[in-house]
Amino acid sequence: MRAFVFPGQGSQKVGMGTDLAAASAAARAVFEEVDDALGQKLSTIMAEGPDDQLTLTENAQPAIMANAIATLRVLESEFGVSLVEKGDCVAGHSLGEYTALCAVGAFSLADTARLLKLRGQAMQAAVPVGNGAMCALLGADLDKAQALADASAEGQVCQVANDNDPGQVVLSGNKGAIERAVAQVKDFGIKRGVLLPVSAPFHCGLMQPAADAMAEALKATPPGPLALPLYANVTAAPVTDPMEELGLLVQQVCGRVRWRESVLAMRAAGVEQFVELGGKVLGPMIGRTDKEAVAISVVSMEDLEALAKEIG
Repeated sequence: MRAFVFPGQGSQKVGMGTDLAAASAAARAVFEEVDDALGQKLSTIMAEGPDDQLTLTENAQPAIMANAIATLRVLESEFGVSLVEKGDCVAGHSLGEYTALCAVGAFSLADTARLLKLRGQAMQAAVPVGNGAMCALLGADLDKAQALADASAEGQVCQVANDNDPGQVVLSGNKGAIERAVAQVKDFGIKRGVLLPVSAPFHCGLMQPAADAMAEALKATPPGPLALPLYANVTAAPVTDPMEELGLLVQQVCGRVRWRESVLAMRAAGVEQFVELGGKVLGPMIGRTDKEAVAISVVSMEDLEALAKEIG
């Protein structure tokens, strides 16, 4: 069994998609459609930067999605490999869940771009700049991370935002609480705590205004039928019902990204191979979560060619 998976924020970089666009009309068509849907030249920011424009949440989210869908479209049109025929399920990390829904036909490309632009704007607007923060805990499992979060809160928000793999957990919340967490990692047997260069504290209770905004947006643009089951971030379980998935996307804004558990759930269901499209972030996380799992990260035309030879 095979899962196709899609990366989240942090996988963006200036120059993303340029080689694909140069090599394939299918990729160029994706970038043009996203530009048209957003009424901005996002493809230019992706190709040329500047970096501070690309890392803006409202640009990074649709850009990462566009790059992954362009990778998928090249795989399908140039190499004749169909995700629906060759895959058994899909999943995405945070915003990647929207990419996964686009990949299985639940959202159109234009709607996915608009939803992610809005999601980025709403997440940015939910908390004044400087009031929130996030940190990565390296060498921390979920139990240690939770204990540290509880001890650091002191009446503020301090939550586990991402359970990425057995040695990497991310906390999110009020800036003071996150700084306290980083300062006392050693007391909890955690190797390191690193403040993340993010513009807002994602996946915690402070994001409630953004969750409300997404509830409205998704009511107006609900997902349609899913061609394959999707493993949702907030439940780490498969979903096939579009209306159930709508509710989970709203919960996801404030909820924990249960990526490690999602990988283990897919493995338990029989998935042996994971194919990450459009990034090289999830593959290593999957490898650290389950040494027996085969994880392939696909970014370039060479990667696509090798994948097509293997699974075509």
